[in-house]
Amino acid sequence: MCHLMNSGQKPIEEIFQEALEIPPGPARDEFIAAACQGDRDLLAQVNQLLSAVSQMGEFLIRPNRRTSQERETRDWSANALLGTTIGPYKLLQKLGEGGMGVVFMAEQDQPVRRRVALKVIRTGMDSEQALARFEHERQALALMDHPNIARVLDAGVTDEGRPYF
Repeated sequence: MCHLMNSGQKPIEEIFQEALEIPPGPARDEFIAAACQGDRDLLAQVNQLLSAVSQMGEFLIRPNRRTSQERETRDWSANALLGTTIGPYKLLQKLGEGGMGVVFMAEQDQPVRRRVALKVIRTGMDSEQALARFEHERQALALMDHPNIARVLDAGVTDEGRPYF
């Protein structure tokens, strides 16, 4: 497994996410080859992740099918969430946010005491496509074993139906 990136080379997570947006076929293969810049290990890892995702089939299950209005009853702004809990995690501070989600530093007390990064899908990202993309990311990270990529320790759905990991 290659642990170094060439100058200008995209991280595996970014290559994988962008490749998911391209339908399987020659265009996707060309994109991956160009993005991996000749790094055969990286190319193999990206293709392995894409293969795993395609083998998952229909995996997106929404156990909490509340209406959009019901899901909006909780204030989902990052600052309003600080100090609240999601699953067994108390949200301590916002670490960052992107197009799909917000990442918090959180603390778990049981069954072990540890600090983790917790990503929760952001308000307004509850379309089937956005939820599927978030789930793809969650599943892909869960399959990865690389020292420069975060590991998934836990995953779930908030009371409002928002997935997190």
